[in-house]
Amino acid sequence: MVGIGESAGRGLDAAVRELAGADTLAFGGVGIAGTLLPATEAYRQVERALAEHPAEVRQQVDRLLEHGSPAGKAYAAALLDTVDRETGRAAWTRLRDDAGELTTFTGCLMDQTTLGAYAAVRLAEE
Repeated sequence: MVGIGESAGRGLDAAVRELAGADTLAFGGVGIAGTLLPATEAYRQVERALAEHPAEVRQQVDRLLEHGSPAGKAYAAALLDTVDRETGRAAWTRLRDDAGELTTFTGCLMDQTTLGAYAAVRLAEE
């Protein structure tokens, strides 16, 4: 099996670090200009790597789910959701009682919430 190359691995590590410290959750552009936040760009990078190298990247996503900021944990659960719906649902269920606070963006709309409340919304979307 061909693994992640050294350069790509460093880029992936940097992207995971960005997500681990994120305080804002946004999956698309924010504000009137639709600017991508660094964490959103990192999420997309990890998402691509997860699709290409699931075994190697999954370990990092699992660590992010365990040790990330509230927004970082939400990014991890969303990433797991892209791989397997049941795994993603289990991650969101685990986060449902987390009182950590995060900022969310949907387009121009900014909101403050807890990770638990956000997880509950994601679970209800089914």
